[in-house]
Amino acid sequence: MPSDDLQLLQGTLDVLVLKTLSWGPRHGYEIARWIKDTTDAELRVEDRALYVSLHRMEERGWLESDWGLTENNRKAKYYRMTREGRRQLATKTNTWSRYAAAVFKVLETI
Repeated sequence: MPSDDLQLLQGTLDVLVLKTLSWGPRHGYEIARWIKDTTDAELRVEDRALYVSLHRMEERGWLESDWGLTENNRKAKYYRMTREGRRQLATKTNTWSRYAAAVFKVLETI
C-alpha cells in the first residue's frame, strides 16, 4: 500500500461500521464496500480489522447478527444495529465531530 494512503485512526472503524449499518443490515463485504465507495476509495477496511470490530461490537451488544443469503445466493452473516448501537453511534458521532473540528482549528492556523 502506498505511504500516502489514508489509514483508519484507532477508534474510527467502529463509528464507520455503525454509520454503515444505520442504513440497514449488511454483511461484512457490503460494509467494507460501502465505506470504500462512500469515501471514493480513500478508506479501505481490511477484512481482519472489520471482523474484529464486528465481533467486538456484537459482544458489547451494539450489533446483532443472523445468517442469510447474499444477492449471489451465498451464505453470509448479516449485522444490524441494536438500540444500544444507535445510542453509541450518536455518542461517537458527536465525539468524532468535536475531535475533527479541534484538529481543523489547529491545521487552519497561519
